[in-house]
Amino acid sequence: MVSVVVSAEDVDKTIASFTRLDQRGDKKAMNKLAQRLQKEQPFLLQHAAAVRTEHGDAVGEAAVFYATLVWAMFDRTREETLPRLTAQNLADADKVVGEQLATLAGLVDKPPHERVAPALVATQPYIYAKLVELLAEDVKEAAMTEATASTIVKPTEVVIEAFDAALSGRRAGERQGTVVAGAKVGRNDPCPCGSGKKYKKCHGKDEEAAAPGGD
Repeated sequence: MVSVVVSAEDVDKTIASFTRLDQRGDKKAMNKLAQRLQKEQPFLLQHAAAVRTEHGDAVGEAAVFYATLVWAMFDRTREETLPRLTAQNLADADKVVGEQLATLAGLVDKPPHERVAPALVATQPYIYAKLVELLAEDVKEAAMTEATASTIVKPTEVVIEAFDAALSGRRAGERQGTVVAGAKVGRNDPCPCGSGKKYKKCHGKDEEAAAPGGD
């Protein structure tokens, strides 16, 4: 197995790229990104968007944004397309993350950005360093509540673990090009571009307009 560690440079370039897109309001580029994510990582979107069902739109949208950010960090390291994560990849990663977090004493008393286990951090130190920084900053600046950060931190760690395992060969994902049935982003799910809108009101508008009775 070969470890593929995302460099600090690639992490910083990803953050800079997302910041520019946000500042420019570049909808064309965000639409292209969202379409890629829907095509290449449908189960990743399902994993992140599932948070919305239990915790509501705002928390679900934050989970999708952070999952998208992690995907983009890993994507920047490779010339070829990343392996597609499957439901099993993500379930296995969830188990690994859960077991590691269980080793932390007083987990629930820690601030969200400190709910990371050393063994997890060691796999992708630069991604984790940025995750810790962003969560702490978002809570401090009231971009999200501490409750929201507490909810999305584990799902985000699961995405990191799943990609790390797929790239290292511990738990391989699917080769891209495989047809995936029933994995489309739902019209009421948060848009994967991270806009905070439902898919049908954002990058799914064209589909809504083309559909009979679309709103």
